[in-house]
Amino acid sequence: MVRTRFCELFGVDYPIVQGGMQWVGRAELVAAVANAGALGFLTALTQPTPEALGKEIARCQELTDRPFGVNLTILPTINPPPYAEYRQAIIESGVKIVETAGFSPADHLPAFRAAGVKVVHKCTSVRHAVKAEKLGVDAISIDGFECAGHPGEDDIPGLVLIPAAADRVTIPMIASGGFADGRGLVAALALGADGINMGTRFLATVEAPIHDSVKRRLVEATELETELIFRSLRNTARVARNSVSTEVVTVLDRNGTFDDVRALVAGSRGRKVFETGDLEAGIWSAGMAQGLIRDIPTVAELIARIVAEAEAIISRRLPQSLTVSANEPARAANRTVAGGQQAMTANEPARAASLTVAGGQQR
Repeated sequence: MVRTRFCELFGVDYPIVQGGMQWVGRAELVAAVANAGALGFLTALTQPTPEALGKEIARCQELTDRPFGVNLTILPTINPPPYAEYRQAIIESGVKIVETAGFSPADHLPAFRAAGVKVVHKCTSVRHAVKAEKLGVDAISIDGFECAGHPGEDDIPGLVLIPAAADRVTIPMIASGGFADGRGLVAALALGADGINMGTRFLATVEAPIHDSVKRRLVEATELETELIFRSLRNTARVARNSVSTEVVTVLDRNGTFDDVRALVAGSRGRKVFETGDLEAGIWSAGMAQGLIRDIPTVAELIARIVAEAEAIISRRLPQSLTVSANEPARAANRTVAGGQQAMTANEPARAASLTVAGGQQR
């Protein structure tokens, strides 16, 4: 079993997270993730009202007795949703884990803390992760440039962003963007994360409440078939490539404004894609990880496969494939940097000590 301090903090078996996804984070998917030993998040704003969210939480509670959470995405809008009421619905339902995203969660943290709710904040940069830790969140989800949805404006891929954040953040941190299998989980742990968050990969599962045509498209698509829209508006979003997203890019590249593409990017059109399977009906989020999707398993099969592959890599493949010279172990043991300290970042010991693999061995 692959366990990290993230598992201990949130009461789950595996360091795998299904983050909030608009129109997709519903009870049937989230409960399946929870029952398989991972952490799933309902998406609050998928529900039209706080009352509807309360009912969806209750539906999820009927399907699982394992921990799950709710995503609350805080976005700048002319007519914002009643965030305080959504927050209260989460608290009154008894949910003890929340994923916040978008703007700073500062206004919501006092109420969540008072109710004993743990908060994971999604960030796209090291500076935002550091700030979120100072605000008092319990964990960080760091999104690399590969991710679906909004990757921020820094364009830093996970191979750099994850270790850069790990060097600065001391609370548990999960890595997001480009993850779809056990290889990715092991890579994230090696880079300093305490687990992975997946969105696109969970879309292509039996329990995902979207049309089968979308799932089949994710199996067919390569890592090259996404578009970055809203670049000129400084609100970049990664979506699946289709006729609509290509038109949005073309219009904005010609100095168009948001008003010129407003009708193309309407959320109702994206929802129609998931409900009807018409892949050209609107824009819909998909990450580069689609290039790693080969099938449409159940959630339980997917999670079990990822964990088994990660255990095999850590316990067998890496030890068998790595060779060192006779003197290399001594060199590694005596590796030092200026000041006589071992060449290890300040946060490495805690992260290294937190990983347990099958058989109870620590690595």
